[in-house]
Amino acid sequence: MMNMEKLLVEWQADLGALLPKLAVALLIFLISLYLAKLVSGLLRRVLEQRKVNSGAERLVSETARWSIIVYGSVMALQQFADVTAFLAGLGILGFTVGFALQDVMKNFAAGVLLLLQKPFRIGDNISVASFDGTVTAIDLRSTEIRTFDGRTVIVPNADVLNHAIINFTRSVNRRIELSVSVAFGSELEQVQKLVLDAIGQVPGLLDDPAPQVVFRNFGDSSIHFAVFYWVDTTKVGLLAAQDAGLKLIKQTFEKHNINIPYPIHTVLVQREK
Repeated sequence: MMNMEKLLVEWQADLGALLPKLAVALLIFLISLYLAKLVSGLLRRVLEQRKVNSGAERLVSETARWSIIVYGSVMALQQFADVTAFLAGLGILGFTVGFALQDVMKNFAAGVLLLLQKPFRIGDNISVASFDGTVTAIDLRSTEIRTFDGRTVIVPNADVLNHAIINFTRSVNRRIELSVSVAFGSELEQVQKLVLDAIGQVPGLLDDPAPQVVFRNFGDSSIHFAVFYWVDTTKVGLLAAQDAGLKLIKQTFEKHNINIPYPIHTVLVQREK
């Protein structure tokens, strides 16, 4: 009888010590569930506002939600037992797997950042990692580009993120530079006026910034100068505007007898006596 009473007292004592821990563990777990739902919903709303790819949106929000739940569960279990050894083993396992899949994880992380930052969209003309072309697909591992000469290039997202990205589509107003030469005997003020008049006929030309003609240096047989002008690429293609500028300058020069000289080389021949 005494043994039974002693066991009952010990059981009551153990239960009295367990109940507060159980209450704290349950509270931690419930708070983690609430925070997981709150953070996940907040991330979804932010990503929807940024018009991020739906797959990436779901992946990021679910990753955040389960990370908080797992962390809360571990903290709740910590109330009953020391899970340090378990976490250490889990960390070693995670490090091993992460090291084996480091390239995959690197591209995955870069893909998430690209989808969040959105330096370009599908259909944009970009230049990245020495490739120029149109973006045709973006996923969590790679970016697909169709180059201007018709090739399809799949660039790992880590390479995309590690290189400078030039987005041509977002730059509506573009500057064109043409290199031209005229003969030494040309009247430079006349040349400048004729070139500006010719450039004024380029389709899509912008008045601001105004076109410029800048004389640069004396060559072997001519005076070199550069022509700068800006065009609206929504009205004319960049190559078309460059082509039009060269043609108009050549036509104007021919009309006003402005010479574009050929290189002249003087060869001295020494005759034997």
